[in-house]
Amino acid sequence: MHLIWENLMKNLTLLWTGEFKGVDEGDGCYELSAAIWEGIGKATAASGDTIPSCYGCRVPNVSTDRSYMSAEMWSFWTLYIGPVLLRNRFRHARYYKHFVELVYLLTICLQFQISASEIEQVRTGFIKWVTDYESLYYQRDPTRVNVCPVTVHALLHIAGSIKAMGPVWCYWAFPMERYCGTLSPAIRSRRNPWRSMDRFVLETAQLTQIKVVYDMHVGLALGRKARVHDSVRGSVHIPDTSCILLPPRSKVRPDSSLIQKSLSAALVTRFNVSIQVIHAHIGEVFIEEYGCLRRTDASEGDTMYANSMYKRAEDHRDPTFVRYTMQVDLNARRRGAAIRLVDREFYGQLQHIMHLHLPSHVRTAFKTELKDLIMVAVRNAPVKQASGMEPLDIHVAQRMEGALDVVDAISVQCLIGRVVDGRECAFIDRSGSLVRCMPS
Repeated sequence: MHLIWENLMKNLTLLWTGEFKGVDEGDGCYELSAAIWEGIGKATAASGDTIPSCYGCRVPNVSTDRSYMSAEMWSFWTLYIGPVLLRNRFRHARYYKHFVELVYLLTICLQFQISASEIEQVRTGFIKWVTDYESLYYQRDPTRVNVCPVTVHALLHIAGSIKAMGPVWCYWAFPMERYCGTLSPAIRSRRNPWRSMDRFVLETAQLTQIKVVYDMHVGLALGRKARVHDSVRGSVHIPDTSCILLPPRSKVRPDSSLIQKSLSAALVTRFNVSIQVIHAHIGEVFIEEYGCLRRTDASEGDTMYANSMYKRAEDHRDPTFVRYTMQVDLNARRRGAAIRLVDREFYGQLQHIMHLHLPSHVRTAFKTELKDLIMVAVRNAPVKQASGMEPLDIHVAQRMEGALDVVDAISVQCLIGRVVDGRECAFIDRSGSLVRCMPS
């Protein structure tokens, strides 16, 4: 926490802006112009509208509001926002490549589990990174020795610490900082603050033991409100779907063109029946449209909203973009070749959430025993791997209006965020190896 987010990253940004202890860039070319850094700051602040709130707090303008940046904000900016907004900003690509190498090493360090081979990768990676740092910033010039603080040398000891004590989340300072934050409101007396804190710690420990002994974690969740899915008024839980439907609910049947074209084609693949059978019975299927979908296969499942029914507030944080999977035929363009289906990941904006009630005679025609089915329509955003960000799980789309894909709700994996950079939009996904070790 303090080594990387509170020191190294702050020092790097000071170097890029020409504000590090009065040191110029020497023989290098790593300083960003004031206009470029101001644009990065504005884009950082604007990304708060396109990144869901479940990803963490908003990151302020790094150009004008850097003093408000917490360690968590620096962490998020480094891992997700910085690689997008710094791309093609340096006069020479080697500085951006050096930064991406740092981000990649940090993602390995932050994994919930880490193998011996990955520890060795971290060790050799940081040796190379520090060596390159000395070449790029120190430039082998003794008069520039102040650009090599002890925090840069400390990177060489990260791999040894992980090997001795485990992943960094086991002993970083975030839990203690958060715990200290819970103690502050407990102080009720200015005259005897220590007694107030002692009483709070004692009562919290007693309450925790009661929860464990009598299995009352939900009933005694006095702090953060427990997420009981079935308690939401108007919610509908469909068995065997790993998701729950939440209001608002539309009283109007979805548009006929959506049903006859996109939904019908998806049902052909879903039930392996002809399009004629689908068209003959689709009118007899009662279809409701909901505005919200929540995954229930995790304690903190993502809550995703349909763009068609989402009401945007002034300070909204867009929760409509998702990652989903579909099966793709690798031989689709080879006439007469055998079908080879593989799972592929896609990104797009959730448009419609449809709950299908299948009567008994329709189930017979569709050759299924399902009484209920949740289908979603997603506007696909064609993505590509951005040059320079190959080591990172960040994809870029130049246009947001792709095909409308209708898939089973189970195919929707998670909520994703976006960072807009000019005409391009980068998708950031926190559902990988880092999701379990983010400070929360």
